[in-house]
Amino acid sequence: MTIAVWIVQGLLGLIFVITGSFKFFQTKEKVIAGGGTWAEDFKPGIIKLIAGAELISGIAVIVPRLLGHGHYLTFISAACIAIIMAGAIYTHIRRREFKHAIINSVFLLMALFVAYAGWQNLPKISNF
Repeated sequence: MTIAVWIVQGLLGLIFVITGSFKFFQTKEKVIAGGGTWAEDFKPGIIKLIAGAELISGIAVIVPRLLGHGHYLTFISAACIAIIMAGAIYTHIRRREFKHAIINSVFLLMALFVAYAGWQNLPKISNF
């Protein structure tokens, strides 16, 4: 199970660092031209905010576990990715872009898997 979590966690982090970087460092027009037609519905500042959240969450899903510290941050970041993907799924369904909604659903399931698996393996804190 641990190996599966690491694999999914690595893929999730890589995917979100790449896509978040693409959106963050490109103009709105380039995001749309690159296949992100959803960006037509948003102002450039909101696109940058979404991209920044994806980029930071993608980094935070991997780095704390690699360093051996901050395990909580890893799984909180996976939960943040799940929230971002829920919004993406809603946006794509509203725009009738069902292919993109299915792809984002896979990312949502990956993020939920990492968040749940990590939460189950964290040291328990007793209340006395």
